[in-house]
Amino acid sequence: MKHQPFILLAVLALLALVGCESLGGGQSVDDGKINAVTTVGMITDIVQQIGGDYVSVTGLMGPGVDPHLYRPTARNVQTLQNADIIFRGGLNLEGKMGEIFDRLSERIPVIAMSEDIPESELLDFPAYPGHFDPHIWFDVSLWSMGVSTIADALAELDPEHAEDYAANAADYLQQLVALDAYVAETIQTIPEEQRVMITAHDAFQYFGRRYDIEVTGLQGISTEAEAGVQDVQNLVSFIVDRQIPAIFVESSVPARTLEAVQEAARARGWDVHIPAQLFSDALGNAGTGEGTYVGMVLHNVAAITSGLGGNIPALPAELADYQDVIDRAVSA
Repeated sequence: MKHQPFILLAVLALLALVGCESLGGGQSVDDGKINAVTTVGMITDIVQQIGGDYVSVTGLMGPGVDPHLYRPTARNVQTLQNADIIFRGGLNLEGKMGEIFDRLSERIPVIAMSEDIPESELLDFPAYPGHFDPHIWFDVSLWSMGVSTIADALAELDPEHAEDYAANAADYLQQLVALDAYVAETIQTIPEEQRVMITAHDAFQYFGRRYDIEVTGLQGISTEAEAGVQDVQNLVSFIVDRQIPAIFVESSVPARTLEAVQEAARARGWDVHIPAQLFSDALGNAGTGEGTYVGMVLHNVAAITSGLGGNIPALPAELADYQDVIDRAVSA
């Protein structure tokens, strides 16, 4: 952390050098599509869903990338400054890119997925008083609010295809309504005394509030925090006392701390299982069901529910194409 100011200044200097003549974007890619740049995979997927044939989407952060710790490269800065529009999470999700976005927003639309969500719906961010938890995608109903934010931004930039963006958004919202209901139904099959979800970092508070499951993270909301020895000991005692059957590692957070918790619990006579890893700040691999927002959520809910002793209901028609995601999560 002590080198962060130097790194940020270096990136900003680079931004000034490459952007002083043409920082403003507005030049679409050669095929005439809008050139959209996104940060995390959840946003990349939703912009692709809504933009359809009229938007070319470049995502900066791929599978396994932690947005809290992400530092842009020179190529990233070049990609951003050539964009027609940029979509980010906001709420300090991309914590090391804030000043870059501020600079770019002087000439390029920079849209935060969270900007139209009422503050009354946001949860506090204990590590940073006065700020909010950025992991809004774990409440599908909240994440759905960003669909119109994206559709409206694309329509403003490209009025000719506004009706197409609105139609794509409406279709996608129907799928998200079905997803929200399915997650709620599935989590409720977990026996109430076992409805406790323990993860590496505290990214699932929106999930817990929306779907009525107790959530505990070994680290804080941001992965910049590190768990201490006392944190591990306290969590082991909690697991053993409550006889929690499973704990969950995440694709974008090192597994070693929760593996140490597992070993410590075993040393105290309780065998806690680690099911399929969850996706928290990143999606799965491109081209797979888990590489989409809907598939990521379904993977997580299947892994959590099966790991904690619940049942997996049949998928509704709107989500039937994701059965392979459910099967992989349960069998892992």
